[in-house]
Amino acid sequence: MASKGLLCSCLQDYLGAIRGKVPGESSGSKSSTTIIKGEVVIIRHGESDPEKSVFVQICSCTEDKPGSGKGKLSEQRRPKGGKSYDFNGMKATKYIIKFRVELDFGIPGALVIKSQHKQKFFLQSATLQTLHPIHFHCNSWIYPFQLTKADRVFFSNTSHLPNQTPGGLRDWRQEELKSLRGNKTGERKEWDRIYDYDFYNDLGNPDKGREYVRPVLGGSRSHPYPRRGRTGRPPSKADPLTESRPEKINLDIYVPPDERFSPKKLSEFISNSIQAIVHLLIPEAKLLFKQDSGSFRSFEETSSFFSSNKNQVVEGQVKQTLKNMVPEKLFKEVIHASNQNPVKFPLPQIIAENELAWMDDEEFGRQMIAGINPAKIQCLEVFPPQSKNGVRSSIKESDIKNNLDGLSLTEAMNGWKILILDHHDYLMPFLNRINTKGVCAYASRTLLFRRSDDTLKPIAIELSLPGSSYASEINMVILPASHGNEAALWQLAKTHVVANDSVHHQLISHWLQTHAVLEPFIIATRRQLSVMHPIHRLLDPHFKDTMHINALARSILINSGGVLEKILLSGEISMELSSEVYKEWRFDQQGLPDDLIKRGMAIKDSNPTGVRLLFEDYPYGADGIEIWTAIKTWVTDFCSIFYKDDNSVKSDIELQAWWSEIKNIGHGDKRNETWWYKMKEFSELTQALTTLIWIASALHASVNFGQYAYAGYPLNRPTLCRKFIPKEGSIEYAEFLEDPDKYYFKMLPERFEMSLAVALVEVLSQHTSDEVYLGQRPSEWTDNEEVKHKFDKFNAELQKIERKIMERNNDPRLKNRCGPVKIPYKLLYPDTSNNGPKEGITGKGIPNSISI
Repeated sequence: MASKGLLCSCLQDYLGAIRGKVPGESSGSKSSTTIIKGEVVIIRHGESDPEKSVFVQICSCTEDKPGSGKGKLSEQRRPKGGKSYDFNGMKATKYIIKFRVELDFGIPGALVIKSQHKQKFFLQSATLQTLHPIHFHCNSWIYPFQLTKADRVFFSNTSHLPNQTPGGLRDWRQEELKSLRGNKTGERKEWDRIYDYDFYNDLGNPDKGREYVRPVLGGSRSHPYPRRGRTGRPPSKADPLTESRPEKINLDIYVPPDERFSPKKLSEFISNSIQAIVHLLIPEAKLLFKQDSGSFRSFEETSSFFSSNKNQVVEGQVKQTLKNMVPEKLFKEVIHASNQNPVKFPLPQIIAENELAWMDDEEFGRQMIAGINPAKIQCLEVFPPQSKNGVRSSIKESDIKNNLDGLSLTEAMNGWKILILDHHDYLMPFLNRINTKGVCAYASRTLLFRRSDDTLKPIAIELSLPGSSYASEINMVILPASHGNEAALWQLAKTHVVANDSVHHQLISHWLQTHAVLEPFIIATRRQLSVMHPIHRLLDPHFKDTMHINALARSILINSGGVLEKILLSGEISMELSSEVYKEWRFDQQGLPDDLIKRGMAIKDSNPTGVRLLFEDYPYGADGIEIWTAIKTWVTDFCSIFYKDDNSVKSDIELQAWWSEIKNIGHGDKRNETWWYKMKEFSELTQALTTLIWIASALHASVNFGQYAYAGYPLNRPTLCRKFIPKEGSIEYAEFLEDPDKYYFKMLPERFEMSLAVALVEVLSQHTSDEVYLGQRPSEWTDNEEVKHKFDKFNAELQKIERKIMERNNDPRLKNRCGPVKIPYKLLYPDTSNNGPKEGITGKGIPNSISI
């Protein structure tokens, strides 16, 4: 590769040639200067014209004075001649800009922008026309200088390790990172581009009453938790350790500007939530819509829930509450759309083919490996199962021996034929607190037998309650049955298991293990890795919108009195429960191969994936390991371009500061754990980066975008139970015998809670129109041709995987791919094509990031 000096010389010769200037001619006259032309793309926000109020400079990679660390700066210029066009459904304007510079100016490496504009605007991109076009992938809000008191700096799409930074950009690089870290004081304003950490001390609202008090998560041994982005709101009046909350629900919670939804996405998010507005966001909804109270009484009523057309519009008190929650423009859009569109939930896939197939035992087992929580099940290692405190399960060999297809227990165990869905240990300590206010929950263990065709047959369910003394339990074992009252009891037991699984899915698999654990990595990346750092560029697409959606979750979903507390059996201890599970979290076990091995679903192997599944027809494992391997190959290819050996990893000062901050601050409650990678070897870097991208893309997609297909029909995945299994001889048992179906529907959540749960999963299952999927990036995201070539290779591999997934879904031997409900497994289908719109509930596609 040519040296920077040679590149600058070539550029000067080139510019001189097109201006008729002889190389080496003395400077000082107009003939010793040249024009660099360019363009900037702005997405307009407001009515005033940026042509009159925005000033741009370019900064050279060449130092102004040797050793100064400061590049040569051009004169300030204003963008001119705006031409508007449609950009992804938004109005974008392309402006021309020209700079007169000295012939020895060098290669431009940064843009410096000062906005005297009265309003913020969104800078999409910029391009400078030199010997080779220089691209700036901006994607950022620009706020008025009078608010920020600072210019904005954008670096070109050329990546540099810290020790390879061009001399003219060294100071800019350091100053930009320093400004992003802030000073850890003050309440954040909308325009503050500052990244800092805080505890989850904003979930409770003690000023509203004792019932809204919640423990601070993070910073203690009793309640460890990943850190979240700091907002700096003042403490509440009732508790100085708890951050105050707005009096009314507010969707405009602070996140740094570069982490905010695009204008179009925010509009779509609100519009997609129209059906959920009265259920999801308005506390008064249950009183305003009385038809949502009470319980369903029959399967026919639950089916009509999706076919009825309520024709509700947002009116009165609901309208006023909504107006206080969203910006004026979005409020008008929501009102217009709600008046045009009736409140009607689409038919979930789970009942589209057959309204009762979800009750099948085979489907019950299949959803544990191909549903929306497929990474909880594991192979049973010891029979009978036992708790961490040594308490043994009450399931006996005699309970299951007739359901092992002729095998002995030893033969079944040795052949990895017995699996367990274990919702016991983490729930048991909380059950006495959970089982109040009409909630009836057990801790559960479900044993399943893997048949010769790899379908799973449930063979026993154990439901447990705390006993009267420490470590004692009251256990009930229920066995499968196909007829009479025993079959009805078996269905009740399966319902309790699925309610447990719903809690684990929402709080642990979905929220904690993707959304929450990733946020500290995002903050550390912004604070410690310059935008021009190659690892920053690699990870940036995988962080899109995550901090914003997490902030919205803290505002309306996981807070005290929020949606999850209303619908989950864990109620007000929901987040405390997730903190308890975080105690067992290890970053080095979040990669798919290690997770599969830990759960006994695969063994180490010398093949390219590094593991071998213990049975072929495990849809999440089979598709997932191919996606993981493709990501690992891409990451390794990318990093090999910039890091030549282990020493180059160890000597990268920004990378080492990044990793240190993640361990010691972002996941500070885990700082003393020995399992953290040392980040001294190339292999550790690629493993960590692959894990991060896996979590942000494929893992999140696997637990999120199938939610409406499966949980949109709440009988398939109820979120709580209101009755225990009736004991023989009790009044409840007599009630059960009189009408088992009636007892079953009384056990389910009430109609309002069901509606709220359906509204939630409908919103969460939506893809928005600006989604960018795994294997996709803007065409000019990097100027490195070798990187582009490796990325094209990654995209091609994902397309091969897509074809394999379709082949597997069409293979009649692989019965777990579709199951009795006929839902093909596509939750790990990358969907790399650019053909047609992808928004809506598609049940496929792996977005680059946790963006919903």
